[in-house]
Amino acid sequence: MEKRNYKGALLTLSGASCWGISGSVGQYLFTVQNMDSRWLVPIRLGLAGVILLIYSAIKNREEVMLPWKTWKRAVYMLIYGLLGVSCCQFFYFLTIELSSAAIGTILQDLAPIFILLFTCVISKRFPKIMEICSIVMALFGVFLLTTHGDISSMNIPVGALITGVISGICVAVYNILAPKMSYVPVIIVQGWSFFLGGIVGTFLFRIWEFDYVPNIYGIMGIAFVILVGNVLAFTLYISGTQIIGPGKAILYSFAEPITAAIISTVVLGSAFTIYDAAGFLMIFAMLFLISMDSRKESV
Repeated sequence: MEKRNYKGALLTLSGASCWGISGSVGQYLFTVQNMDSRWLVPIRLGLAGVILLIYSAIKNREEVMLPWKTWKRAVYMLIYGLLGVSCCQFFYFLTIELSSAAIGTILQDLAPIFILLFTCVISKRFPKIMEICSIVMALFGVFLLTTHGDISSMNIPVGALITGVISGICVAVYNILAPKMSYVPVIIVQGWSFFLGGIVGTFLFRIWEFDYVPNIYGIMGIAFVILVGNVLAFTLYISGTQIIGPGKAILYSFAEPITAAIISTVVLGSAFTIYDAAGFLMIFAMLFLISMDSRKESV
């Protein structure tokens, strides 16, 4: 059981790290390549979905349609794929457009609170001290990493506050539903989720009306966020979530801002401040706490 927990933790950490790398590339696409999130998100979702479904049709042909075999499965698939996976990406990027990447990250990372509330209501219990401490430490660590301790940067427009909280709720939705989708291979679930989001987003935002043609660097960036930020990241993360559950998986996902901060410092040359160090320390301490908690449960 302990080895299984370690495997789940490693998968979620790897997936979250891919998100961190992809997020930095996404920021480049928005700021340098001047892409619009309403154009980019449907394309990255749709193409990622096509890639995974084609692969699934070749490797797991008999299982590709499993999510649609019954009405109950179809409802779960729609909620997971559209309200969870697809909406979290759209509202996250919309929050960034309305405010900043720092605020978008902080508000999306409220997801552990929603997951904890759901878990406590379903289990009819109060939150554990360890759970509360872990979430508080992680959120404070993310705050330090994304704002560098500058409270003035937390001037949040009302619209961004609303969309950011919604993105956090959407993250909670797909984390909570992930174990219920374990009857089918992860790549199939993710393939349908991305494909559904791509189709709905394409018609909702009418992406064919955007007068935009990416250059070679833009195309390379799009390919990267599709393969690493969608295909690889979600497949790894959801595989881990199905093993260790949404409560612990969402805390391991805080590897995303850590990875982004490392890239910002090493690759982009951003200054590494005392606040960054404190943020790293808080998140690593949280990961240590939940790792110890997992070991106790496995004994």
